[in-house]
Amino acid sequence: MTMTTETRKFEAEVAQVLHLVTHSLYSHKEIFLRELISNASDACDKLRFESIAQPDLLAGDGELRIDVSWDPAARTVTVRDNGVGMSLDEVVANIGTIASSGTRRFLEAMSAEQKTDARLIGQFGVGFYSAFVVADRVTVLTRRAGAPAGEGVKWESDGKGEYSLEGLELAERGTTVILHLKAGEDEFLQPWTLKSLITRYSDHVAFPIRMPLEVDGKPGEEWETVNAASALWTKPKSEISDEDYQSFYKSLGHDFNDALAWTHNRVEGSQSFTTLLYIPAQPPFELMMGGRDERKGLKLYIKRVFIMDAAEELLPNYLRFVRGVVDADDLPLNVSREILQQNRQLERIKSACVKRVLDLLEKLARDEPEKFATFYKAFGNTLKEGIVEDHANRERIAKLLRFASTKGEGAAQTVSLDDYIGRMAPGQETIWYITADSHAAALGSPQLEAFKAKGIEVLLMSDRIDEWMLGSLSEYAGKKLQNVAKGELPLDEADKQRQEEASKAAEPLLHKLKELLGERVKDVRVSARLTDSPSCLALSDFEMAPHLARLLREAGHDAPESKPTLEINPRHALLQRVEAEGDEGKARDLANLLLEQAEITAGAQLPDPAGFVQRMNRVLLG
Repeated sequence: MTMTTETRKFEAEVAQVLHLVTHSLYSHKEIFLRELISNASDACDKLRFESIAQPDLLAGDGELRIDVSWDPAARTVTVRDNGVGMSLDEVVANIGTIASSGTRRFLEAMSAEQKTDARLIGQFGVGFYSAFVVADRVTVLTRRAGAPAGEGVKWESDGKGEYSLEGLELAERGTTVILHLKAGEDEFLQPWTLKSLITRYSDHVAFPIRMPLEVDGKPGEEWETVNAASALWTKPKSEISDEDYQSFYKSLGHDFNDALAWTHNRVEGSQSFTTLLYIPAQPPFELMMGGRDERKGLKLYIKRVFIMDAAEELLPNYLRFVRGVVDADDLPLNVSREILQQNRQLERIKSACVKRVLDLLEKLARDEPEKFATFYKAFGNTLKEGIVEDHANRERIAKLLRFASTKGEGAAQTVSLDDYIGRMAPGQETIWYITADSHAAALGSPQLEAFKAKGIEVLLMSDRIDEWMLGSLSEYAGKKLQNVAKGELPLDEADKQRQEEASKAAEPLLHKLKELLGERVKDVRVSARLTDSPSCLALSDFEMAPHLARLLREAGHDAPESKPTLEINPRHALLQRVEAEGDEGKARDLANLLLEQAEITAGAQLPDPAGFVQRMNRVLLG
């Protein structure tokens, strides 16, 4: 390579990350070693995969490994791997610029945290920069496998906005990262500190991690392997402790917290594979930042050879919070050897993964309700997506859902559909629910009044996803799900007769209201829902709830326009006032206020807020 030393500026967002790293991150500094070892392991995995098609890439050095050493005199810590290495363009792409939204999301998360914390960094694909938590200068020497010795690259930076690039001769492939430690970071020059960190965070990396044997306080010539260097999932479950499972999860998911639960299974037969799947205790940051598109879930191996990360083909999107590995004995790859071909074998593995996760969640719900409550608080809304996306498992998913209820404990989502069915009155065939913007809005909705009066339980749903989900959940365990605000209420004979009599008696009032409201309403009718409130909106069975239509419009989406049906309580004093009012202007103000307060309680957006205020003022002033 003929290349002079060149100085370049970091991309703006990388510079922001480096500023945060060097000035703000102060807890869990030791995370840098886990991140650099994780990068080295990925490089070894990639080379092992590429060498399947190109055995020459190994060039007689087929024992892939990671070496960690220290130099007390130079005050450096070095992490070296003999993996795939990087070309000049890859160095610039991987270190100097942004290849994905990971850095931006990291910055957003960091700015949202009251306490900036180094443990976040690995979750956003920017783990290399954690080196600057402990180092004031970082040197990278790298050569891509298969490239000639003259195409080595030296990258160096002090993390202050610029980096230098230089070509050099490198006899061996792979990557060496040299950390020149800051003053006060001498603990990382102690071999026992480095060894304990490797054991804690990287023990289950599937490649040997070696350190020099210490001689008179200095690194000697002999090397020893300091990690287990075996794929945890290949061991019998009887030989793996809970601590081993948790340690592997933390290295796999870049998480400092323990996993909530896990399931480890081996399937034998014509298509044999192993799965080790974890449920995190809290949402990964890409999920908290709203990432449906950015998948980081399962790592796929074929006979312990790493194939791809975030294998979407192995789990549906609604289970994207699951972390883990799938190791298959064989799977076909397409021509590019990067994307899995869709076939029956893959579908079988995917079905098995979904079954194992749902089995695990059902076990938690049955045997460890406190853990399940933790899971549901973190991932309940994500799980609800499965009602729409996974028709085959809809009933199983619905069984896991939890809601607030008029017979529940406040706003806590603790009531299952089975709980509701178990409390149904004799002869009741419908699961009643209401959707709203908030729990308070649902609980205070006038549409509940008749149900409360009769002691009928109603599920209170206030998550944004609920209305969309319920479009695909019309029935559970043979019981129809019905929104209390939609359609006409089923009445017994006595109620029907009272309703007919009330409607007939109110005909003049209904006619007057229809004339006063004109094009603002589709219809006005006497309500069977109301006992105390003067008015409410009623929706047809397939009409979108007003609060959902408002949310869609606020998000820039189209929502169907529809005229509301106004239901009234003729016994209420306000309706009697409208009926008796001889001044058409005052009667029109009252009629419009009855409609607008019904729209407000339903979560709709008033078409004319200023007009509403003016009408309210006129009525208050008499």
